[in-house]
Amino acid sequence: MSAEQREVAGTVVAVTGASSGIGRAVARELASLGAHLVVGARRKDRLDDLVAEMGTDAVACMVDVRNPADHGTMVAAALEHFGGLDSVVIAAGIGSYGGIMDYTDAHLATMMDTNLAGTVWAVRAAVPAMERRGGGDIVIISSVAGLRGGANEAVYSATKFAQVGLAGSLDRELRERSIRVSLVCPAAVATEFAIGYGRQNGMDAMDSFLKAEDVGHAVCTILAQPRRMRTQQWSMWSMSEPS
Repeated sequence: MSAEQREVAGTVVAVTGASSGIGRAVARELASLGAHLVVGARRKDRLDDLVAEMGTDAVACMVDVRNPADHGTMVAAALEHFGGLDSVVIAAGIGSYGGIMDYTDAHLATMMDTNLAGTVWAVRAAVPAMERRGGGDIVIISSVAGLRGGANEAVYSATKFAQVGLAGSLDRELRERSIRVSLVCPAAVATEFAIGYGRQNGMDAMDSFLKAEDVGHAVCTILAQPRRMRTQQWSMWSMSEPS
């Protein structure tokens, strides 16, 4: 690390979607760098296992990202246990592969609420706490599906396009308050994502996907940037996947 890079150790970071996949990998990577973590997700048993693995510098909160109050609970935990909040990584998300008519209204509503509303509520909860610290970082895990639509993922892509638009607007709104907003857009990642909804465990194709740890590395690189700069968008592809 150069002298001008920000020290991630000792910063307080909230991570949504931390019970599996990208969120879990991000939390582990941040913990390895010495960050204090507040991890949130619906599967509390998995969060408890993660906290036990990471040690005393992590706190678990049961969070349904569709509920604004649950994001407030995460921020309150950061204030209570660590005295503030420096960054939030919004990694919770769900997706399905299939045509526009292939899923129920309820399934699609859950996807839209999780991916978009869950991002909005996380930002609204985090900004006041970051302003009290003099600034901070918001990192939104989106997707390359939000940069170009694809067949058989229309609603998922729409939620990811919405995150891209939200991040661009927030960058213009929050930069002057010393809050950086960064967007990470991975291509296919080998996680539980869409298992049973267009993907199956053990698919040969998943061997060539990005790993969740690759996204975790990108997030940590963004958070360690000198405060004079910001990364607005980082798109990622595996070497074997055409862009």
